Amino acid sequence: MSLSPPSEPAEPALFAVDPPPAGSGTPERRGARRSAGAADRDGTAGRGGESGRRGGEHGRRGGGSGRDGQPSLFGVAAVEPSTADLAGLLAGPGQLDRMGGTVRVSVVVDDPWRVHVLVAELDRRGLAASWTARVDQRYGVRTSYTVGLVALGRAWLDEGTKRPPSGFHLDGPRLRLWAAAAGVPDENGFVLRLGPADAACWPAAGGALAAVGLVAELVSPADGGPAYRIGAGRGTARLAELVGDRPAAAPPGRWPGDHPG
Repeated sequence: MSLSPPSEPAEPALFAVDPPPAGSGTPERRGARRSAGAADRDGTAGRGGESGRRGGEHGRRGGGSGRDGQPSLFGVAAVEPSTADLAGLLAGPGQLDRMGGTVRVSVVVDDPWRVHVLVAELDRRGLAASWTARVDQRYGVRTSYTVGLVALGRAWLDEGTKRPPSGFHLDGPRLRLWAAAAGVPDENGFVLRLGPADAACWPAAGGALAAVGLVAELVSPADGGPAYRIGAGRGTARLAELVGDRPAAAPPGRWPGDHPG
């Protein structure tokens, strides 16, 4: 997978590859296989499709284990990757777009390392992904338009507006994507950022966090949000248990569990 460098990459400088030839446009993985599976309870594609059977290095790692060394019931080690996991991006600042009979998911991120992590995570789910550098020194990551995300769009789009479906829930893989796209440690714990224009989605996201044992405080836009802050100590330890090991591309200190609570 080849990614060309932004003009001024932030630390760490992870885009150390040759730029694409002139006129080639944004690099994009093509021909990725779409995962398939039955619909889960919140309307997104289920586990166990083609991409769900690909364990890979990520699937074999030891992250997502409980305090007794066994995999957490909702952690990344206990659940195979699926297109349903993109609901974690939508719980945060991720957005959906529909074109004809296809759907894509996109998200704007602050750091180059997040681009690497998200493109790899999307690829593991059989989704072609691309990225663009923005004039505001941020980066856009998006899937291609695909029929493989139609179920997700059907569940989350209400007359073109993003709305969490009935039965929306979070687990380790979904939280991992949310943390990769919009998770930030601070002195009081770990913050999961929300979409500024998605106020109707915030209560459902908070309820889904509580359902997996993450008591979170809603941080208002006036106080630096919108976001949910999970408190230091037990809260961040539980989050680290769910999301698994820090991705190789993420710098130390930026992932849940990097700071002892």
